[in-house]
Amino acid sequence: MKKRSLLLGLSLLTAISPVTLIAGPGHGNEEHSEGFFTRLKNAVFASYGEQLPFGRVGKSSEVSKKVAIELNDQFRFSPEEIQVAVGETLQLDFKNTGEMRHEWVIGTPFEISEHLELMRRFPDMEHDEPHNVHVDPGQSHTLVWQFNREGRFEYACLLPGHYEAGMRGFAEVK
Repeated sequence: MKKRSLLLGLSLLTAISPVTLIAGPGHGNEEHSEGFFTRLKNAVFASYGEQLPFGRVGKSSEVSKKVAIELNDQFRFSPEEIQVAVGETLQLDFKNTGEMRHEWVIGTPFEISEHLELMRRFPDMEHDEPHNVHVDPGQSHTLVWQFNREGRFEYACLLPGHYEAGMRGFAEVK
């Protein structure tokens, strides 16, 4: 599946590159110029450990701390905030203690708002990004992530209604 996603992403990137070279420079607002192309690049390259604005896939051999994160039907993460040192690699152990499916996705506030809008329009869209996990009721999932960029990054459940009910938190990286 990842190979298929990579080939599809690279094909799309190759096909649209000439268009972006012509159309891209006209946009002075950096936030406005991000969007589909940023998400495409992130999805294609992040699964191979490439740098994203909020970190990258970590190596299990470099884990310095394990953090258990509960996802529940009160639409909360526990803990709601994680303190991380720049460069630290965490093993994030997710456990869904509720009776409905939840997700955990991390990003910059801009990326979270973009993803939220996509989820509102396409609630059943598939996810293949390494910084996004879905956890079914009673199930667990593990993600190793290296936080090698300083900042305050948001994590959230963007399934319909969950974010609006308060299912979000922050990773403070200093």
